[in-house]
Amino acid sequence: MKVDELNWQILGYLQRNARESFANIGRKVGLTPPAVAERVKKMEDLGIIEGYGANISYVLAGHQLKAIIMLRAFMGKLKPFLDKVKSFQEVVNCYRITGNENIIMEVVLRDQAHLEKFIDELIVYGECRTHIVLSNVVAHAPIKNGKLIK
Repeated sequence: MKVDELNWQILGYLQRNARESFANIGRKVGLTPPAVAERVKKMEDLGIIEGYGANISYVLAGHQLKAIIMLRAFMGKLKPFLDKVKSFQEVVNCYRITGNENIIMEVVLRDQAHLEKFIDELIVYGECRTHIVLSNVVAHAPIKNGKLIK
């Protein structure tokens, strides 16, 4: 399936609001609701649309800190870390990366004491560098086809 201009427009609306009705999207892109539903279903089946979710305020959910932690794994500790990281409740995103560090994680924590305890769990796997997030400059930006989404 080709991701044509209409599909990109539909994806743009869904990325901004996944609860947007097919009728509203159809009015905006010039399709009937069933035609929008069919295109969305095809993109879901092909894995272009991976899922839907809610964006939660970490602060209002009881977490005062968001941090980016980079880990440079010790020799022989990367595989055990990759198995363990999935069980850490603090980790909201984790990427295996190239460069000096092996891992970059986005974590949410209750407070500084929680951060200290979490780092103590990590340092058995490697050297950590921690950066406290002050604010989001860009968050959940839609993926685009190189053209502006209307």
